[in-house]
Order: sequence, then C-alpha cells, then structure tokens
Amino acid sequence: MQEGVARVLHGGARLGLRTRIHCTVKSTFSETRLVPALNDLLIANPSPAAVSRYRMGWLEPIDLRSSGEPRHSIYGTTIRFGGVPYEVKNSLNVWSSGMWVSTATGSTAAMAAAGGEVMDLNSKDLQYLIREHMIENDDSGITRAMDNGMLTEGQKMHLRWNSQKGRVFIDGSHLTHNLELGDEILIDNGAPPLKLFMRDDVY
Repeated sequence: MQEGVARVLHGGARLGLRTRIHCTVKSTFSETRLVPALNDLLIANPSPAAVSRYRMGWLEPIDLRSSGEPRHSIYGTTIRFGGVPYEVKNSLNVWSSGMWVSTATGSTAAMAAAGGEVMDLNSKDLQYLIREHMIENDDSGITRAMDNGMLTEGQKMHLRWNSQKGRVFIDGSHLTHNLELGDEILIDNGAPPLKLFMRDDVY
C-alpha cells in the first residue's frame, strides 16, 4: 500500500478507466437514474422462488419530425427516456429468474459463476445473461441464443417489467431500487467511467 501511494504521488502510476453501467428506471410518474454500477446489476423478483417476467429488446432513437406517419412501439406508444423518443427492436418475452448485466470488471464474479464470459478488462461492452430462462416450443434455437450476449458501445437495452414486484440490485445487495408492474428500464454503458490508478501488471 505504501509503495503504491508513493508511486502515485511521484507520478509513476498508470491512470486507467473502468466502464460503468448506466441504468434508468421509468415509472408512471417518475424517471430515476440509478447510481452507476462498476461491477454488475441483478434485475429480479425480490423473492428467489418467484418468476421474473419482463420483455427485453433494444432501443433505437426515432425522429418523429421526419416521419410522415406516427411511429408506435409494440406497446402502442412511443417510448421516451429523458425526452428522447425510441422504438423497441428485436424484443422477446422472458420468464426467468431475472437477469445479470455486468461490466468487464464485474465479469469475473457473479457473471462468470452464472455461466457468462470473462471479458477483457479494457472492454467497454456490457454483458447480459438471463438466469434460468424458461423456454417452450423454440425449435429454431433463436430465443436460447439470446440468453447471453453483449451490449456494444451505443447500444441500449430495454426491459418492460411485467411482474407485480421487482428489484434492481446495484453492485451487490446493499443498494437497490424497487420495480412495479409496467416500469421500463434502459441500460447502456453511458455512465461516466471510473478513473483509478492501477498496477503495472494490470492491463
């Protein structure tokens, strides 16, 4: 510890960046930006014995002014976060035990234990993994192929919470945000990165 502090004070340490998760929850009358997560988010029913129901997709911004006709999402209205209109692409209904979303930093912990991929620490991508996905009559394998994947820079994941209760766990169990039926969630890597001094053998 003393050697590390001395190295920082004398300009010999290397300053690095670590990607963090940006998550916004939109309820009926509010829109809440959660604290950025350095490691991971767990989005699930508060009860480990209950099914987590949600619809998962990806958001694409739309320009309502240039469209000759009104644009509608699968829910019948345009989805907005921060006043920006989006439409949902490639969505599917999910019945599962919830979802992990991790950064490269957090990919060596719960994500890896759940069967995810250990990522390069310098990667800006986020990784998601659906926990215990209940799949029926999917002969094509397309749904199962979406169980685990990456959110690259600029991509925005969208969840519509379809259970009565839910919870977002941020970097563990101590910091949480409750979900209600109909809440909408936006997830991307747009949170400010964490700056930290690192050892020379960490790349």
